[in-house]
Amino acid sequence: MLKESENIEYKESLTQLKKAVISISSILNKHKKGKIFFGIKNDSKVIGVSIGKSTLRDISKTISDHIEPKIYPEIKEEIIEGQKCISISFSGENTPYFAYGRAYKRVSDENKSLTKDELEKMFSSNKKNIWDATINEFELRHISDKKLKNYVTQIGLKYSSKNEVLEKLNLLHKRKLTNASVILFGKKPSQFFNLLNLRCAVFSGFDKASPFIDMKDFHGDVFELIEYAQQYILQHINVGMRLDGLKRVDIPEINLDAIREAIINAFCHRDYTINQEIQIAVFKDRVEILNPGDLIDGLKVKDILTKKISKRRNELIADIFHRIHYIERWGTGIGIIRQLEPNTTFEEVGDFFLVTFKRRDIEKSEGLKDGVKDGVKDGVKLTKNQEKIIFEIRNNPQITTEELIEIIKINKRNMEKNIAKLRDKKIIKRIGSDKSGHWEIIE
Repeated sequence: MLKESENIEYKESLTQLKKAVISISSILNKHKKGKIFFGIKNDSKVIGVSIGKSTLRDISKTISDHIEPKIYPEIKEEIIEGQKCISISFSGENTPYFAYGRAYKRVSDENKSLTKDELEKMFSSNKKNIWDATINEFELRHISDKKLKNYVTQIGLKYSSKNEVLEKLNLLHKRKLTNASVILFGKKPSQFFNLLNLRCAVFSGFDKASPFIDMKDFHGDVFELIEYAQQYILQHINVGMRLDGLKRVDIPEINLDAIREAIINAFCHRDYTINQEIQIAVFKDRVEILNPGDLIDGLKVKDILTKKISKRRNELIADIFHRIHYIERWGTGIGIIRQLEPNTTFEEVGDFFLVTFKRRDIEKSEGLKDGVKDGVKDGVKLTKNQEKIIFEIRNNPQITTEELIEIIKINKRNMEKNIAKLRDKKIIKRIGSDKSGHWEIIE
């Protein structure tokens, strides 16, 4: 009978499955192979486990869902000393492995979290372990011909065969597919990477404590998620218009190119080893794009803002994006965003990178038809609070005075004064009663 060691572990029952998953990642990071048994006590006494029709399949799914990069262990029922037990044999070269979004190392019979320095050392000591270039156990059937052909057409390459194109794009090495190949061109990337999601929400107020108006999760490849992210933001911010000759031109309150640049940067530079989706939050005063992964190699926000230094975390993904003109090799993305939206802020928040766009009253944007322009209408100057009142009334003509007070954060007396002035200037008027009526903007 085998004894417990750094790469062999016993578990009494399947209630310890989560701990077993952590042990698997820990053993892989230290020894690159190991074995776990269910139905055996720490003192090597065999007690067996109850095995149902779906038990082995459920174990396999739990391991698949919570260990990154993916591994494909051998899970089987074994009779040991007359008792039914379960053995899991596993191996993997693509260290570091993460369980439930964290990396562990094996120290004797304990699992200890890897520090940030240990993780960086593990990555740098083995170049092939860069996540997007990591080889994984995928098959060519997991890659979409349609997606690959569409991309090749856009960059002006000839489509010969799936193998040859993937090799030219550096996504296939010695007939083995990389992680990047699946998240970019996979038929169902989320089948392999639960972290490859996009979570979006619209909040009714100024922080996440306020009730949300809408929340949606998106799944797909990286290119699809970029489009979903852009569309979601545009659907939930204000869009004005101007006339270019006889043609209507829509103008979002946040520059569309700046939004797109920030979204592309998020998917290009995120840390894909962190088991967390990219998040987009739309508030009344701002839009936030939060992606997993702080700046690499000791870079600070001030470096990318003042010195315009840029380093890539995912070289393969960056190259694919560059070929299709999503990004420039010179790392000019932040500069473009600041040029188009000067009030944008960039922050490191723990292990995440946060881009915040300030929203503005779309009616004030230059060149828009109707509404308030630069805080002036018909030669009448408006205060900031009056502009906010007009903005809220445009969005919701049924809004009450109490709701305006709550949103704009002024007292009742000041609110009544501002409304009275707007009425006197013939900018707004009330139709119907205070309870059942609505506001109108006088154009």
